[in-house]
Amino acid sequence: MKMENYLIGVWIVGVLSFICIWFYSFFAWGFLIGLILGWLPALIGGFLFGFLWPLVIITLIAMIFLLFV
Repeated sequence: MKMENYLIGVWIVGVLSFICIWFYSFFAWGFLIGLILGWLPALIGGFLFGFLWPLVIITLIAMIFLLFV
């Protein structure tokens, strides 16, 4: 796998993870604290999920498969 292809996956999964984790922090901690402090766990999670994106995709496929079977 070329490094350019891997980095495309890093950016896509990392940004989507960042947004999802930040929105989750809004609901978990409330709007104000989630807005002010939620970006920090979102940044960490987005970074980790971004670089481990093949495992994230495999896990999502397995979860969808188990949900519908």
